[in-house]
Amino acid sequence: MMNNKLKIAIIGAGSTYTPELMEGIIKRKDALPLYELALMDIDERKLDIVGGLCERMVEAAGMDCKVVKTQNLDDALRGANFVLGQIRVGKLPARVLDEQIPLKYGLIGQETCGIGGFFKAMRTIPVVLDIAKRMEVLCPDAWLINFSNPAGIITEAVLNHTNVKMLGLCNVPYNMYKSIRETLELPEANLTYVGLNHLSWITAIEHDGRDYLKDALEMGLNSETMKNIPSSGFSKELVQLVGAIPSSYMEYYYFKDKKLKLLKESEQTRGEKCMDIEEELLGIYSNAELHSKPKLLSSRGGANYSEVAISLVDAIFNDKQEYHVVNLLNNGALPFMEDTDAIEVGAIIGKDGAKPVRLSEFNNRHIIDYMRMIKAYERETVAAAVEGSEEAAMRALMMNPLVADYQTAYDCFHELKEAHRDYLPQFVQGE
Repeated sequence: MMNNKLKIAIIGAGSTYTPELMEGIIKRKDALPLYELALMDIDERKLDIVGGLCERMVEAAGMDCKVVKTQNLDDALRGANFVLGQIRVGKLPARVLDEQIPLKYGLIGQETCGIGGFFKAMRTIPVVLDIAKRMEVLCPDAWLINFSNPAGIITEAVLNHTNVKMLGLCNVPYNMYKSIRETLELPEANLTYVGLNHLSWITAIEHDGRDYLKDALEMGLNSETMKNIPSSGFSKELVQLVGAIPSSYMEYYYFKDKKLKLLKESEQTRGEKCMDIEEELLGIYSNAELHSKPKLLSSRGGANYSEVAISLVDAIFNDKQEYHVVNLLNNGALPFMEDTDAIEVGAIIGKDGAKPVRLSEFNNRHIIDYMRMIKAYERETVAAAVEGSEEAAMRALMMNPLVADYQTAYDCFHELKEAHRDYLPQFVQGE
């Protein structure tokens, strides 16, 4: 155990997802002796409403824990053991621009994929690096657990540009494991998960010494889709062709044209729908009688992520040596990737962090080549975000199969850059 007193700071605590995290913290209150919970957000209204519900949840659970609501990052970080990052720079209106503007250029507008995801990275990386630099001063031994998107690219930036201990998290692996085990009725099966964040596959399903992957491919098994993706699933032919079960985000790559058509025909973008849900949730959260997480929250895309995040905190704090799928630096886990590449794979988690499970015999060429291609895009994306380099930005977008065309990338990049000016100091400083 790290020590017997625990302070958790949630950065971006005004998010309507925060009650999810509170539920996870309360569920594990005996294993996690929390004395202080710092809720930090720059949005005062949301911090008040969401923070108020969190205070009532803590009180209803009978926890002896101080809840501090603050707009000051340093106050939140000082002395923290764990920092949970869930920020959205520019909030949902910025997401809507990421979704709408690319459609004018015949490009997929999406929160983490393609040029929309690229701009989310441009806005988010500088802010997360700033949080990490403050952590180096105010809580140098703390763990940063980040689920701000795009989680994999942010992991790559933080672990290669700061000294902070950090893991990136996503609920996609958890939901894939859960749905595949349930469908095959193999609750104890060990699954092998390989990929990058939002670019991943299940490549083995082992139970009692037998691999059920072949059976799953013959069934044309799909994993559960995410609530935030309009999904049509993968055909039996496609999963057999790939030789693995893709995550639902692979639909953006494997069915690019179909996805683009769906997005163009949709009356509202996903971000606009989320704005409606968020306002409805804030209304519900404002009720002083409410002291538990409401049902409506599950219609956002974050199902089970309290389980994912807080079980990870528990595994580190209590040195559980548990298996979790996380985003971390490769360091030899996948021989076909560079050591400094952030990947999303299974790892054993304890007080010293995550030890990725090495896959030395991996030979699915399609997955290897796809990961290398998207990683080339991600490396240039981090360089563009950190250096404010438009050359790196162009190289990144030309490498991305959802963009690729230079002129289209150039025109869309400049319109999005203008739209997001207020959140892109690295690009607009020298102008």
